[in-house]
Amino acid sequence: MSAPSIGEPPIRTAVVGLGWAARSIWLPRLRHNPAFTVTAAVDPDERGRAAVAEAEGMDRLPVLAAVHDLDPAEVDLAVVAVPNHLHCAVAAELLAKGIPVFLEKPVCLTSEEAERLAEAERSGGAMLLAGSAARYRADVRGLYRIAARLGHIRHVELAWVRSRGVPDRGGWFTQRSLAGGGALVDLGWHLFDIAVPLLGTAAFRHAIGTVSSDFIVQRSSRAAWRGDDGDGPALLGANGGATDVEDTARGFLITDDGRSVVLHASWASHEELDTTRVTIDGSAGSATLRCTFGFSPNRLEKSTLTRTVDGTTRPVAVPTEPVGTEYDRQLDMLPAQLRDPAGRGRVIDEVRRTIGAIERVYASARIPREVRESASV
Repeated sequence: MSAPSIGEPPIRTAVVGLGWAARSIWLPRLRHNPAFTVTAAVDPDERGRAAVAEAEGMDRLPVLAAVHDLDPAEVDLAVVAVPNHLHCAVAAELLAKGIPVFLEKPVCLTSEEAERLAEAERSGGAMLLAGSAARYRADVRGLYRIAARLGHIRHVELAWVRSRGVPDRGGWFTQRSLAGGGALVDLGWHLFDIAVPLLGTAAFRHAIGTVSSDFIVQRSSRAAWRGDDGDGPALLGANGGATDVEDTARGFLITDDGRSVVLHASWASHEELDTTRVTIDGSAGSATLRCTFGFSPNRLEKSTLTRTVDGTTRPVAVPTEPVGTEYDRQLDMLPAQLRDPAGRGRVIDEVRRTIGAIERVYASARIPREVRESASV
């Protein structure tokens, strides 16, 4: 855990959105990292504000109802963990006020929102940073080191397949109007994020994909480890928001420099354990990482990394670390990122490529109405 640089005061941080991610991931880590001091919490929902106000050690924390009430002179950073459909609006308002933003994934839901965030970053002069921690895992870093010895990277396979893990079934996560999509937006964003150091600035020229929803309405498929009851009124259609997103997405993409990417993201499956698999094929060999991203208890016992060259596969040692360490490591990196003037605009460039690829996979997977109607006859 990092301490503030000599002569640097702790970063005054506001946490915006007080749901599961804020309460389970960010607030505990911010409170215990000496480089940060939590100076405010924001949520329009009275229950969320009350839960944080009553938490141990948080009784003196100002808890506000709107980001409008945050004073740029008193906030150095806003950690934004609101529902997906609010990411762009909340982050853009903060950036335009001159408050740097650390925004949970997905950073945006459309290419139009990406441009809105880019304009807010330019006009407010503040920096946008993205909260996707997979790159900071020790096993992923080990994979990157091996990738540097594989010659020209030709092909990357990315898969995160949960055995059971539909989040907040019947809540905003499973409503397209609020979440922007299902497993592809949620898990797929992490997968695209770890591909960035492998593919560099290459953009995707072609994309084709499929989506399905075989597991999403099954009670046994919910992410019980998140504390979601999975029986909210939206599941029954009481608020017009019955589940209408995919639990599984598969895509095949080709970059403008001729490299290929296979992507598979599933909230639930027939598998026994939640498994993340990344394979890299290069001109001088290949490497495969098998592990489990995230906080699910249905996980592989340990990460395994292998390298294959000329028909021989050898294991590569990777350290074992506690679940969630990647979030601590990402937080440790934030102060330096905030002080780097060259960082402004970097996240937006990556986001444009990621959301563009997600949009193209969804567009490819969209079934024409006439096909759906003929299939139902």
